[in-house]
Amino acid sequence: MFPNLNRMLSQQPELKTERLLLRPLAIADAPDIQRLAGAKEIADTTLLIPHPYPDGAAETFINAVAQDWAEKKSAVFAMTLADSGQLCGTIGLMLEPKHSRAEMGYWVGVPFWGRGICTEAARAVLRFGFEDLSMNKILAHHFIRNPASGRVLQKLGMKCEGQLCQHVLKCDHYEDLFCYGILRSEFKP
Repeated sequence: MFPNLNRMLSQQPELKTERLLLRPLAIADAPDIQRLAGAKEIADTTLLIPHPYPDGAAETFINAVAQDWAEKKSAVFAMTLADSGQLCGTIGLMLEPKHSRAEMGYWVGVPFWGRGICTEAARAVLRFGFEDLSMNKILAHHFIRNPASGRVLQKLGMKCEGQLCQHVLKCDHYEDLFCYGILRSEFKP
């Protein structure tokens, strides 16, 4: 039913944009992930990143996403600057092949905020999801109190599909989420 997903290479591809190289994560990325994702501002605006970021968590994450790629559960990329190779964050798709959809998630290190890096990376990941993996829909959620993430999704042409009230628990506080989505037929690379 999803021939491209069934033909996923054992080796995760690299995606190139004007300024970025999105590549598979490597164990060598662990110190940068711990440093960048360990910033309080990152943990505050993401559901699954803790603060403080524990030693060994980056290695565990990197190994898990490699295994998830092998099992066709997700495609997670290191977001790096093409000219220097410097890690900026991570971005990926959690795959739901039964429904031909995926959920996009990302974080960008604080030193790289405000440069359009996330929008550029997300556009490449959407293209990969629609063209290479044959997804029909890609969605994303963000905390309502994080409007910058919403602006990224809007720039991609994603539409707000609704508000989920007190949908997740983060640090003993219930968070409202906005849900955005885009169909393959709506995507304009």
